[in-house]
Amino acid sequence: MAERLDQARILIYSHDSFGLGHLRRCRAIAHSLVAHYKGVSVLILSGSPIIGSFDFKARVDFVRIPGVTKLKDGEYTSLGLHIDLEQTMSMRESIIYHTAASFKPDIFLVDKEPTGLRGEVVSTLKMLRERGTVNVLGLRDVMDEASALKAEWERKQVQPVLEELYHDIWVYGLKEMGNPVESIGLSDSVKQKISYTGYLDRELPNDRNWIAPVNIDEPYFLVTAGGGGDGVEMIDWVISAYETDTQLPYRAIVVTGPFMQSVHRQEFHDRCATLDKVEIINFDSHIELLMTRALGIVAMGGYNTFCEVLSLDKPALIIPRSVPRLEQSIRARRAADLGLVSMLEPDNGRDPATMAAALKRLAGQAPPSANMIPGLLDGHNNIAELVRLRLETPLSMEA
Repeated sequence: MAERLDQARILIYSHDSFGLGHLRRCRAIAHSLVAHYKGVSVLILSGSPIIGSFDFKARVDFVRIPGVTKLKDGEYTSLGLHIDLEQTMSMRESIIYHTAASFKPDIFLVDKEPTGLRGEVVSTLKMLRERGTVNVLGLRDVMDEASALKAEWERKQVQPVLEELYHDIWVYGLKEMGNPVESIGLSDSVKQKISYTGYLDRELPNDRNWIAPVNIDEPYFLVTAGGGGDGVEMIDWVISAYETDTQLPYRAIVVTGPFMQSVHRQEFHDRCATLDKVEIINFDSHIELLMTRALGIVAMGGYNTFCEVLSLDKPALIIPRSVPRLEQSIRARRAADLGLVSMLEPDNGRDPATMAAALKRLAGQAPPSANMIPGLLDGHNNIAELVRLRLETPLSMEA
C-alpha cells in the first residue's frame, strides 16, 4: 500500500538526447516513487526526442529540453534546431534553471553527469542548494575504465561540485559488481556520500491495449540493440548466424532501436526479409512485454537491459561494445563471473559460426536466479527509503 509524503516534489534531470538508457532509468525511478508514496510528484527534465512515446503514471510528467547529439569525433551538435550549439546550450540551461526555480523540488536527482551536459546544471545545483533542496547524483553500477573516468571528471571539474553541491550519491548497483568511481581519487568526504541501492527491478507495463508487432506465439530469442545508435555490429553478427546456419532451433525477433541510422536499418530489414526464422522491427515502447515472452535475450549489456534481464529472470547473451566506453564490457565480464549472464567478445572477430554456437547454448542456459545475489534487485525499495530519510530529516548545517 502506498504511503504518504505529502506535497513532496522530486525533479529528475536526464541529459541524454541519444539513446534510451538514461530516460528509461529515470522513468522507472519516477514510477516507483509515486507508487511508494501517494503524496509525491515527479517531474523529469529530458533531452530525448522520443520521450513523448512513453506512457507516464499519474503524478509523473516531463519537460523536454532542446536536444543535442554526439558526433563521431565526440563533439555535440543541436539535434532538431537549426541554431548553433552555444545557443542550444544556453536555452537548455535556462529551461533547466527556471523549471527548477518554479517547481521548487525537495530533491533534485541528477542522472550520471554530475555537472550536466557541458556544465548546464551547475547553476541550478547552486540555486537549489541555497534554497534547501537535497541534491543527489545517481550513478549506474559501471561508468567507465578508471583512468578514462578520472580524466573526464578532471576535465569537467567534477570533484569540487561533488564536494560542495551534492548531498548524496546513489549507485544503482551492488558492491559485488564493483565501485563505479573506484581509483579515481575521490576525497573521503565524497566517498561518505555514496550509498549502494541495488539494481532497479522492472515492472511489466500494462498489456491491455498492447498489440504485438510480431509473431510471439512461437518460441523466440529477443535481440535488442537498445536505442540502436551503436548496435549495428551486434545485429549484423546475429543476422549473419541465421544466414549461415539453417539448424538454429529457434526464431529471432530483432529490435533495431529508434536511433539506428536508416541506411543500416533498411539493410537489416532487407536481409531479414529473406530469412524464415528472423523478424525485425524498429521500436516498441513496451519492449518488456516482448522480453518476458522470450526464451532468452541477446543484447549489448547497457544498464537498463541488464536490469530487465535480472528482473524478468531471462537467460542472456551479452555482446558488449568497447567504444567509446568500456562500461558495457566491464559490466558483462563481472556479471558473467557471477554466473548471471554469458558473453561474447566482439573484438575477437564476428564469425557467424561462433554466434550460432552461442545461440544454441543460450537455449539451455540457466536464468540469473540460479546465481541470485541477496539484495540484487532491491534498488527501488532502497531509493524510496533514502528519499524518506532525506525528506523526514532536516538538512544539517553543512556548507
